[in-house]
Amino acid sequence: MNPIATKAKQWIDEKKDPRSAYWQAGLEAVMDLFLPHLEKGKLTPVRPLEEKDLSVFKAALERVDLSPGLFAAFLPPVVANTIIPPDSAEELVRIEKEKPSYKLIILRPGKENRILCIEISDHAHRPGMEIFQSGALLGTFDYPTHDLCIMELTKTIRAHAWEKDKWQRNDYIAYTLNWFEKTEYLGKSDVSVNENYSFFHRPTLIKTNRVDALFLMIYEILHHRFQEDAEDVCKGLTKAGGKNYGTDMTVSASHSLAETSILDLLNIVKTLNLLDFKEFTTAENKAFDHEFARTVRKISSDLEAMVVAYSYKKR
Repeated sequence: MNPIATKAKQWIDEKKDPRSAYWQAGLEAVMDLFLPHLEKGKLTPVRPLEEKDLSVFKAALERVDLSPGLFAAFLPPVVANTIIPPDSAEELVRIEKEKPSYKLIILRPGKENRILCIEISDHAHRPGMEIFQSGALLGTFDYPTHDLCIMELTKTIRAHAWEKDKWQRNDYIAYTLNWFEKTEYLGKSDVSVNENYSFFHRPTLIKTNRVDALFLMIYEILHHRFQEDAEDVCKGLTKAGGKNYGTDMTVSASHSLAETSILDLLNIVKTLNLLDFKEFTTAENKAFDHEFARTVRKISSDLEAMVVAYSYKKR
């Protein structure tokens, strides 16, 4: 017996509807396939997107608001069209087989996985979502139009997918960073965010103030970004310093990269009016200058340490 049938049989033995049991088991199998490529708290395409897919992805990204423990996959037609409900579950069919389907699958892992399957294609005759848990169909949401389906994503995902456990400091940080990276990518200031969970909007969540919160967000984003692209970053900085790392030229290059990267993110904050710098008090302006200089030093130091490690690795 294949894994899908095995899981479905377990739920059917618990008196769950076979149609929903098989559909959830199939959706979980799909997510198992893509999980190694997904990052918690982020809506991730399961394969490179074509130009025609980008507008749909961006529309979803703007409205999909995920708590930090959720996995979310964006399925373009080349994948989504192969994932269809069982023939016996006609009521779960939202789009004709020959039409391009765009699906979101959201998984809340736990003792009893909860999974949301959302059809957002503007070709769907019935855009909307199903919510499953333990082989049971908990509920459905149907929308008369594609646009309304997209607009309602924020509310329905928060209500039916977000974890109910108390958040920790790392959760607030992860949630805020994910929001800002979406904002940066989309170039929009109205990306869905629950300000009660974002330390940028409510610095007291992590017992800080708005200046420190701003630079913490910037530091964390750049630190992760440079770590993810470590080899290319190190190659560039090593080239700037010649054969021997530690020269003034290389240290200067690290400082320059840190400063430029911080200024780029600050410019996004200013351009999108995410923070009104004109409202800063004299004390906050002084703190801003201090934190800017400190964050430049901290990131520059991180970069220098990365290049040292890279140079040893290359020997």
